[in-house]
Amino acid sequence: MTPGLRLAGLTKILGGRTIVDDLSLDLEPGELVSLLGPSGCGKTTTLRMIAGFLTPDDGSIEVQGSDVTALGPEKRPSAMVFQNYALWPHMTVAKNVAYPLKVARVPRREIAERVAEVLELVGLSHHANSRPAQISGGEQQRASLARALVQRPKLLLLDEPLSNLDAKLRVRVREEIRDIQQRLGITTVLVTHDQEEAMAVSDRVAVMNGGRIEQVSEPSELYRAPATDFVAGFIGSSNRVATPELGVAEEGVHWMVRPEHVALLDAGEGIPGRVTRVLPHGHFAEVAVVARDTELRAYVNGAVPAVGAEVGVRIERALRYENGVLDKASLEDASLESASLESAERVAA
Repeated sequence: MTPGLRLAGLTKILGGRTIVDDLSLDLEPGELVSLLGPSGCGKTTTLRMIAGFLTPDDGSIEVQGSDVTALGPEKRPSAMVFQNYALWPHMTVAKNVAYPLKVARVPRREIAERVAEVLELVGLSHHANSRPAQISGGEQQRASLARALVQRPKLLLLDEPLSNLDAKLRVRVREEIRDIQQRLGITTVLVTHDQEEAMAVSDRVAVMNGGRIEQVSEPSELYRAPATDFVAGFIGSSNRVATPELGVAEEGVHWMVRPEHVALLDAGEGIPGRVTRVLPHGHFAEVAVVARDTELRAYVNGAVPAVGAEVGVRIERALRYENGVLDKASLEDASLESASLESAERVAA
């Protein structure tokens, strides 16, 4: 099957610094892939190359099998939704949405039909004659999305589209965008620094670091089996320990343990520890425990031990990393409950 989008060896140098470094990625038709990573990792530069606003120093870009590397943004079969919405304040919502079709000299009757169609799709038909200042931030974002979709692009590009919304509205609008994307079956690239957003809406997530993709996986796999030390530390919360028994480390080796896989036991059981902090999170608490000079974070539901309390610790699942790369063999036996207890008893003795 021809990919909906193919990036092959993309490289971009700006100010003498390599921002994107030999990046390759294929998206299946209709797939939504997020580019996720810290500031400066190259995700926005990558999106701007896909859109045609930047020319790669090396590599190629194909949309549904057609090479668009040398084309300007106006000639590419893609449309972008910007972070700041970029709506004309003096125009109505309908005229904002119609603007790219007017520039492309689409017949007036067709413009009216396509604008009405896309406004209904995003639920803004009742605001067709409103100006941007008269509608909410979420509605402005949907108007910006409608302006992109009215062009009937083969590729939809979303540049931090929800960053200007408050937390509750951001959740609602991201669900609306995902629903529309799936109904249309349009290949989509989302750039975001928000892990929760990327994990919630994506078919796959590409985690970037230093201009390269460290891992591209389905959200559940990304969390369950981070391929590198960087991904393990960047996605979700994690504990980095010398060994599952909290003993002496091998050179170049460490273990990653998610807080939900740190079980707190009664004092005298497991590895001895002491609670140093308790951070409530509503339906659960994050509890910091020091055990054998190692600080661990544990997620606790139900009864939460007090600060200063003596507890036991059991590590129930851990992944081994050697020289920053996941030891895949540790995935096969990541549950270390019995081994940890036996080793802990040996160390204690």
